[in-house]
Amino acid sequence: MLYRSKSMQELRTPVKLQKPTGNSKVNGVTRYTYESLETADVIFTNWKTYGGTENVVNGIVSIIDTASITTRYRPDIKANCRLVREDGAVYEIISEPENIDMANRYLQLKCQRVKGGV
Repeated sequence: MLYRSKSMQELRTPVKLQKPTGNSKVNGVTRYTYESLETADVIFTNWKTYGGTENVVNGIVSIIDTASITTRYRPDIKANCRLVREDGAVYEIISEPENIDMANRYLQLKCQRVKGGV
């Protein structure tokens, strides 16, 4: 029997996975357009948030909400995808997903909440 940590056993939080459908450059920054929520796939995850991280930029304190997410392996989940929770909170994947033990069973994702002009 394979050992699975608790985060891999309890995939209870449903989220919608939005994949990019196109991109454009705005002032040198790549902006993605995403598929609609009606066509987005639902995946089940183990969702852990850390209450936000304080960040000071130009004398302004801002809170960055981060999350660590475990889900079943899917090769189509990339660093440019977004996750939308049931409450409408949008998180974007900020680093390449980690294929745990290179076994193609589970992925570990690092995400950051997107607020403002979503």
